[in-house]
Parts: sequence; structure tokens; C-alpha cells
Amino acid sequence: YNTDHRCYHHSTQLRRLSTAPLKVHYSQTERSNMASQGPPPGMGQIMVLNSKTQRSQGRQAQLGNINAARAVADIIRSTLGPRSMLKMLLDPMGGIVITNDGNCILREVDVSHPTAKSMIELSRAQDEEVGDGTTSVIILAGEMLINAEPFVRTNIHPTVIVRGYNYALQEALEICEKLALVVDVNDVDKMKSLVQSCIGTKFSSRWNDTMIDMALKAVLTVSRAIPMPVGSDSYSQKMEVDIKRYAKVEKIPGGEISDCTVLSGVMFNKDVTHSKMRRRIENPRILLLDSPLEYKKGESQTNVEITDEEDWNTLLKMEEEYVENMCMEIIAFKPDIVITEKGVSDLAQHYFAKANITAFRRLRKTDNNRVARATGATIVSRTDEIREEDIGTGCGLFEMRKIGEEYFAFFEECKDPKACTIILRGGSKDVLNEIERNL
Repeated sequence: YNTDHRCYHHSTQLRRLSTAPLKVHYSQTERSNMASQGPPPGMGQIMVLNSKTQRSQGRQAQLGNINAARAVADIIRSTLGPRSMLKMLLDPMGGIVITNDGNCILREVDVSHPTAKSMIELSRAQDEEVGDGTTSVIILAGEMLINAEPFVRTNIHPTVIVRGYNYALQEALEICEKLALVVDVNDVDKMKSLVQSCIGTKFSSRWNDTMIDMALKAVLTVSRAIPMPVGSDSYSQKMEVDIKRYAKVEKIPGGEISDCTVLSGVMFNKDVTHSKMRRRIENPRILLLDSPLEYKKGESQTNVEITDEEDWNTLLKMEEEYVENMCMEIIAFKPDIVITEKGVSDLAQHYFAKANITAFRRLRKTDNNRVARATGATIVSRTDEIREEDIGTGCGLFEMRKIGEEYFAFFEECKDPKACTIILRGGSKDVLNEIERNL
């Protein structure tokens, strides 16, 4: 009992202490130390944002966003529709861009407002995903915000307005489902009318038929069916259409826009390495390499000390034999054309010219891949690994042609090519760039 009583007594004393006001006395030295350390945490002004940062909130920010969207939409409003006009822009490098493509114009515009940046990003996403409608999407987004302005001014909360737009979105999607048509990709007339609606408002609409035929031919050439697992139905069949890699656009200034064409094969801007080589071959056998046809240079710096004069000749002979051996391995398969991504030495050119083989050197990797897809060849990394099935025989005609001041190698009349080259001709580079964007 005594113990319990004592505990109770202590607790009442503690309670009394806790309710009493607390007084702390500091000495003179402690006060001066505290003053030099500055105010205690949470008492002074704390800068989180940069002092130059402009911050807008509430109504002011919402109306600012609407005005920014209106300004962006007004930039490209005149480039929409069949009576659209082109805009001329000077890019930072001093070049001229002539276009009515919304994404291309906004890409060149330098803006600092976050809403305007968001609108430009919207246009870029539309261009990547769909390719068409870059102007429409900006003007529609701008109009949506402009129509929301009276509601913001009458103190309706933005989330309520957004909810209304969400209802409208659901309704719009249902209407789109009702309007949607099933399209057969092989129905040429239906496909032409589809593409017509995209190209009709562009700069190249005067040559509509040519452009539409080119677009369809290029895509149908490049597309190929992806192998599906056994037992899957025909509806789940997927197609691979890699336009970026396998449909190369070659822009050659000069000529008429009506001269534009899609090759049933590929072409690249290279001349033969030796003047004596053939410049026209029908049904050529094509070999593609990505190894150099010259003597291998050492990976690191090498010093060779020679004591005997004959050793120098031996070294040179070894180099020549190495190149000769590579050439003989190639000549054994009787190709008509050899294309490599690396160099071809003078000695190798001599052997090829003697064997009546046409050679090209330093071709881009992307171009080599296209030639492989078009002719059915396989790119080989070492000359001692060449097999008969690596030789491409799908090309019907190889010919060197001079267009303007430059020579181009044409591989045409290919059997079922899965890559193609689109040749664009036009008066100037600006015209060609705009036609490429439209295409």
C-alpha cells in the first residue's frame, strides 16, 4: 500500500510541473552565440524557388494557359484546309523551310510557356503516331481551351469542365465507331481514296495521282508478313512495315515533279571503283561484304626492324598474297558485282577488273541492308565464309546512270523486292524537302 501511495504522490507532482510555465535563463555569452548562429529553424525566411522565378496561380494561371494555347493555334491556323497557305521560316542555321505541315512549323518555334510547349509536344506525338493531322490537332486543342474560357470566368472549377470534356470524348468515340469502315488493304481504289484525303491539302496536291501511287507502291513493297505461331488464324496475322529503314528517299534537284518514281529495287549514289569495270549487267550475281578488301592494318602501332634487304620484299609479298587470296576466294563464286562497306585496295580492283567483276566500296550500312533485302543476298563478314546461298540473284538489271553531275548505281527489276528507293525530282531543295514531308 505504501509503495502505491508513493507512486501516486510522485505522479501528481509531475503533473503540476508540466502545467507550470517554463522559464529558461541564458547567460550573456550564450545569448551572443545564439545571435551569431542566426534564428532557430523555422523562424527565418526560406527561399525554395529561384528569386527570378515567376509564379502564377489560380484564375490568372488558367487564363494564361488559354491565351498561350490560342497563340500557338493562331500561328498555324492559316495552314489548314484545301485553301491553306505555306509558311516560310528561317531555321537557326540560316536555311529556309517552306511548309504547311503543323509539326514542322512548330518544331522551329522557340517558346517558353509550359502550355505552349505541351501543345507543340502534342503535334510531335501526332506526327510520330499517325503522320497526318498535325495542324488539326493543335487547332482543335486550342478551340477546346478557348471554349472553356467563359466557364472559368464564371467560377466553374476546372475539374468540372474537364469532366464535361470527358463525357464528350466518350460520345465522340462512340460516333467514330459508327462511322468506321472496314478496309481491305488490297483494294487499290479504296486505298487511293484514303491516301487522297491526307495528301489533298498539301503542297503536292497538284500531282496527287503520282504521289498516291508512289506512297502505296512503296509501302506495299516494303511490307512483309511476320511469321506467326502454328494454329493462329489469318485475322491475327501481323505485317511489318519498316519504311524508315527499307524505303529510302533520294532527293535529286532538277527535273520535273512528275518524274518522281518508286523503283522496284534500290539505287545509291556511288560510282564503280575502276574505269574498266562493266556499267550495265543483266541478271547479275551480287555479293555483299562488310569486311575490307585490303591488307589488314595493325590494331596497335607496330615497329618492324629489318636486317636483310630481302626481308622487305618478303613483307610486301605477304601483303600482296593476303589480298590476292581474299580476291581468289571471292572470284571462285563467279559474282558479277561485289559491294563492300569498307575499302577496296588498288590490287583488289586490278584482280576484279581482270575477272570482269564490278566493285563498289565504302557503301553505308543502311544502303547495304537495302540491297540485301531487294536482291535476296546475305551480307558476309569474312571472305572464307562465303557460300553459294549468300549470292543475291534477285536483281534483273544493274546499270550506272548519270543524273545531273553525279553517278548513281541502279539495281532494278528485282523479283519480289522487300526494299525500295523513292526518287524525288523537283526544282529546288526546299521543294524537295516539302514533297518528302508530304509523302
